[in-house]
Amino acid sequence: MKKYRFLISGGGTGGHIYPAISIADELSKSFNSSEILFVGSSDRMEMKKVPENGYNIKGLWISGIKRKLHLSNLLVPLKILHSLIKSYFIIKKFKPDFVIGTGGFASGPILYIATKLKLPTLIQEQNSYAGLTNKILSKSVELICVAYENMNKFFPRNKIYYIGNPVRKEISESKISRKVSDDFFNINRPSKVLLILGGSLGAKNINEFISKNLEFFKKSNVEIIWQCGKVYYDNYKKYFSKKIKIFPFIKDMSKAYSSADYIISRAGASVISELCIVAKPVIFIPSPNLAEDHQTKNAMNIVKNNAALMVEEKDLDKMFFNVFNKMINDESFSTELSKSIKSLAKPNATNEIVEQIKRRLKNGNKL
Repeated sequence: MKKYRFLISGGGTGGHIYPAISIADELSKSFNSSEILFVGSSDRMEMKKVPENGYNIKGLWISGIKRKLHLSNLLVPLKILHSLIKSYFIIKKFKPDFVIGTGGFASGPILYIATKLKLPTLIQEQNSYAGLTNKILSKSVELICVAYENMNKFFPRNKIYYIGNPVRKEISESKISRKVSDDFFNINRPSKVLLILGGSLGAKNINEFISKNLEFFKKSNVEIIWQCGKVYYDNYKKYFSKKIKIFPFIKDMSKAYSSADYIISRAGASVISELCIVAKPVIFIPSPNLAEDHQTKNAMNIVKNNAALMVEEKDLDKMFFNVFNKMINDESFSTELSKSIKSLAKPNATNEIVEQIKRRLKNGNKL
């Protein structure tokens, strides 16, 4: 049996890394003798997370353009050129049968070079609003797997497959009981549990809002599991108590989801896909600081289906408390939110992406 080689690029945040790892895991299962290599940005979290999951990774000297005027922007053209050259040599040495990009700075150079070398390529676009790099690459890649409908406004219709976002198996197939999870976090029932997620890197404004309103949450009779981010942990660890559990990063998210009764979260595409599967009432607080405000667009795709609530950062002080109180005090309303968000889940996305790869290899007489 042929030993297939797969090159996967995705990183910068957990929203790009974990879908890439999910795809790699499924490829490893489907192609018994496969070899998988990751490519990421040399100074981002994928350089740690990918090896922790058992895969090798190469780093590129690459970063995006900062939205505000910054001297580092002067280096961007040089970084792109350097990354394109290095990508060429990585591909020529590794000789992949298929190249997959899940987003992040490093995906652009790798996929661009792969298409120029006429290799089979796939983009996995997680967001409801496609980024500039993927829009450019869509003209030359072969397959584009998306998580939202109506993406033909960004990509060629004949290349699009509406599949959903890959979700880590430990979440999509979790069988962890609430008791085990509560024991892990030292939860004291019958209190309800509020899980606060600011994304894999943390969210400064969410952290500040939560910290200044801890008395409100205490009066709401909820215990809090709070992922504040590694960068912010030293500022907030002083609040750790019997009812407030603060972590820089939660490695075992399946336990956190199992304990949670309610969730406050950023609106990254990957976490939304996880939340559809775990089916708990959610308030999204999208980050307003990302390209094309895509988190707000992601969240609105869920909110318009009456499957979640949303409060924009600029409205937190005047809107959050009413929205939160309705969620925790109206049981029938929160139950309907859970049912509605569960109906949007696509738990087989990873399998379907790998099936598309298999089909392409077979059609190319390589399988």
